[in-house]
Amino acid sequence: QVQLVESGGGLVQAGGSLRLSCAGSGRTFSSYAMGWFRQAPGKQRELVAVRSGGGSTNYGDSVKGRFTISRDNAKNTVDLQMNSLKPEDTAVYYCAAGRSMVGVTLMSDVEYWGQGTQVTVSS
Repeated sequence: QVQLVESGGGLVQAGGSLRLSCAGSGRTFSSYAMGWFRQAPGKQRELVAVRSGGGSTNYGDSVKGRFTISRDNAKNTVDLQMNSLKPEDTAVYYCAAGRSMVGVTLMSDVEYWGQGTQVTVSS
């Protein structure tokens, strides 16, 4: 069974940092694009960051310069370092994976989703 399992969410004050981790199991993800999306209450799910197996990255406009995505292909993991957090970053964060970088970025070809982890940023 293929799974993506997120960890590292929680409550943090504005201006603080948090690191999310996603561990994949059940298959090798080294050739897959892996990334993070988020969904706030009443809003659509949106791109946070995606990284291809070769290292290319895409970031959502609202997180550029504050968040950094990294991967360890040998461990099947993808991490998201979030700095300078703002209350508007509050959301459930989901890990995702798919064969196509473009497909994952646009959410049109995501094969696997994690269950999500809550991130709450207090003002």
